[in-house]
Amino acid sequence: MMNPEMSENSLYPIAVLLDELKHDDLALRLNAIRRLSTIAQALGPERTRNELIPFLDEAAEDEDEILLAIAEELGNFVDNVGGPEYATVLLHPLGNLASVEETVVREKAVASLNHIGTVLSPAQLESDFIPLLKRLHSAEWFTNRASAAGLFAVAYARVNPALQAEMRQAYGQLCQDPTPMVRRVAAARLSEFVRQLQPEFLIEAAVPYFNCLSVDDQDSVRLLTVEPLVTISSALTTEQVGEFLLAAFRALAVDKSWRVRYMVADKFVELTRVMAPHVAKEEVVAMFVSFLKDGEAEVRTIICSQIPGFCELVGREDVLEKIYPHLKELVSDPAQPVRSAFATHVSGLAPLFEKEATHQYLLPLFLRLLKDDFSEVRLNIISRLDKVNAVIGIELLSDQLLPAIMELAEDKQWRVRLAIIEYIPLLAKQLGVAFFDEQLTHLCMSWLGDRVFSIREAATRNLKNLTDVFGAEWAKGTIIPKILGLANHPNYLYRMTTIFALTTIVPSVTPEVIRASILPAIESLVTDDIPNIRFNVAKSIEALAPVLQRDPELRPLVPAQIVPALTTLTQDPDQDVRYYAQRALQTVQNPVS
Repeated sequence: MMNPEMSENSLYPIAVLLDELKHDDLALRLNAIRRLSTIAQALGPERTRNELIPFLDEAAEDEDEILLAIAEELGNFVDNVGGPEYATVLLHPLGNLASVEETVVREKAVASLNHIGTVLSPAQLESDFIPLLKRLHSAEWFTNRASAAGLFAVAYARVNPALQAEMRQAYGQLCQDPTPMVRRVAAARLSEFVRQLQPEFLIEAAVPYFNCLSVDDQDSVRLLTVEPLVTISSALTTEQVGEFLLAAFRALAVDKSWRVRYMVADKFVELTRVMAPHVAKEEVVAMFVSFLKDGEAEVRTIICSQIPGFCELVGREDVLEKIYPHLKELVSDPAQPVRSAFATHVSGLAPLFEKEATHQYLLPLFLRLLKDDFSEVRLNIISRLDKVNAVIGIELLSDQLLPAIMELAEDKQWRVRLAIIEYIPLLAKQLGVAFFDEQLTHLCMSWLGDRVFSIREAATRNLKNLTDVFGAEWAKGTIIPKILGLANHPNYLYRMTTIFALTTIVPSVTPEVIRASILPAIESLVTDDIPNIRFNVAKSIEALAPVLQRDPELRPLVPAQIVPALTTLTQDPDQDVRYYAQRALQTVQNPVS
């Protein structure tokens, strides 16, 4: 419903908005822009088109923050102006914003224009959108031409063949523009434009675009041609790839700029797949090795992400003979990011190597990485050992790596200890109860007293997960007695952890264990000297209430034991304890059905 004030004075919303936009306070002006949709709804579509949009069109000289907000809002304004039929009214203000000097404003305006372009009819594209594109393309100032490069793809497929021919020619001009910034945008947008081209124009148009940009004298342009190289190659036949694009691939792979080589390395597996029929295996292996040995650490880092995929393409025998010697060098690479990336991806080789070769070639690398000086390297190798376990089995893995894992369980970096905790259930499932009890139970309990809360919290979840693996009877005889022993520990953190651990493990144990062991332990802490312990007892009981109410065997304990304990806490001298106790009491007395 329209605001009465608005009906009395039709200019009221515009006047208010004008005042706020001219206010010295930037935050107030931004708030006005964020209310455009509300104002448009009050005005209605016709007045929005006739009054609000022209007003915004005149506001193109404001601060960049304001212009950015306008560009963003107008992209979602189609419904406010009356739907797609009237959406062309938004093109002019957005076209002006696509011409400003600030890059982020232009990019947002182009994004909004593309969004609007998707709802325009072919007739609207030809009558309004294409003229805007031509105006930007032919403008003297380079910012306009840069914006134009981002508008071709959305319109091309839905205009007539004559306009398509003009657009192909115009895009080619942008690829040769005298301003590097325009050529950069043309390179960055080339893939999306190529996807709209008809197959018969790929050789005629797309390949020349690419070849022109791939030899640009600016490395900031050349590095953006790697993605289009993949896109164009995927759309051509293998013979066409070999004839028109192979030379460019070879040149980019050895480009003098490390940033270009970085982009090639990042897409190396994709590029190898499309180039493979025309490039000898020895050549692509040599390229790959050159990236592994590149003088720039950034290139060596990114090529590590390609190791599993590329080695799968090449095959195990060639990997062991020609690539593995260079992989071994990455373990001791002087750059820590390289070792970290290698640790992340090297385990992906295990399925290719299979059991025997993984044990012989990969495990020595893992052991060295587990002893790396940087915690991130150790963390990355630990968190991906499940891939290795799937290949060689936990018994062999534990024999080789368990000592290193035990050492890392006490690592000074808490994130490393956390990764070990998260890996424990997998170990447990494969090792079996006897081996686990002998080797790892003490370790799991020690984490409950860790100085870092996140570790103690993870340790309680770990105990529940172990109970799910080994069963409630195992928990009853093995870990619950150890947890209960912490309830009388002199350090209050251990007593606090007791509450968390018992509360977490409840869903995985039997009603008998809850009645005989868990509830008495929690109730014993009702009179603890530390207020934090007491209010966590109340929070624990509140969390357990649904379990108690749901089970017929446990339900009688609520009035007999739980309510009296909470009643005691509601009279506690500490305000926080009383608050949580009252909330818990309300929960247990008024269960949700």
